[in-house]
Amino acid sequence: MRKADLINKISEKTGIPKVDVLVTLETMFREVKASLANGENLYIRGFGSFIIKKRAAKIGRNIKKNVSVAIPEHFIPAFKPAKEFVHEIKSSTNIKEAPEVKEDNED
Repeated sequence: MRKADLINKISEKTGIPKVDVLVTLETMFREVKASLANGENLYIRGFGSFIIKKRAAKIGRNIKKNVSVAIPEHFIPAFKPAKEFVHEIKSSTNIKEAPEVKEDNED
């Protein structure tokens, strides 16, 4: 499912115009990003948490040049699903196998 599909589905189920749903979703995404960029975790009860994870500094390798590269400590965004979310997915009978992940750069 893509963002456009989600917008269509929400619009159909709620009767809210697609433009309003789009603005709401875009605002939510912006606020999640801003919250994480400010170092604040975001907790949504029953859904999950958008959190910041700290990655320790380490030594990596550039195998093409055969040299060591220092990777500094950095932070990455992560999502941790709520227990109810995980339980709902685990108990679903509609999932047959892991879906393919498409590699495109759309939001």
